Amino acid sequence: MNKMKNILIVEDDKDIHNLVKEVLTKENYKPIDAYSGTEAILLIEKEKIDLILLDLMLPGLNGEEIIQKVKDIPIIVISAKTSTEDKVNVLLSGANDYITKPFDSKELLARIKVQLRKKEEKKNSELKYKDMVLENNSHTLHINDKKVNLTKTEYAILKQLLLTPNQVITKTHLLDLISEDTPDCDENSLKVHISNLRKKIKSVTDEEYIESVWGIGFKLFD
Repeated sequence: MNKMKNILIVEDDKDIHNLVKEVLTKENYKPIDAYSGTEAILLIEKEKIDLILLDLMLPGLNGEEIIQKVKDIPIIVISAKTSTEDKVNVLLSGANDYITKPFDSKELLARIKVQLRKKEEKKNSELKYKDMVLENNSHTLHINDKKVNLTKTEYAILKQLLLTPNQVITKTHLLDLISEDTPDCDENSLKVHISNLRKKIKSVTDEEYIESVWGIGFKLFD
């Protein structure tokens, strides 16, 4: 699972930085180097980062400022600050884990694996398209962080469209795909469900998401 995962090391102490880099390389991770907070932000914007190992006391932006700026990337803080207050504040501000210096390499690797596994589980539990996020576990739709409640049939329809966002799904095929969850849905009621789904989406955004392909079926707007 850990092969070729990109891990950003944000640490200005070269000895610690090189130690962490060596540990990661031996485990087939791809380390990416940042020695200041400013450099870290530039790399996060440029590279695909799977996880961040973050010192708090850095030149440029400090670790706390980086945590505030980063979204959707797991962050493990590695810090010499050992007080409970420091740990609590950092975790509440958005970090995923906290390990103190000096640290054991095996413990660090274990914590990395846990965070990457959680990220993978979260990725598998949701479908994304543009600003739309459909959560499979709760059957909830979010658009630009606004919650949209869906019926069982609306969820089933939208899920199938999100699974093949660039393809037209015929009405017949769509009915077949959702038949297990919504056996009573037919072609007439499908139009009603699509219409209701569009209205709910329209209530939180001006962007059109579902396109009708005349005489064929439906797809997501490019």
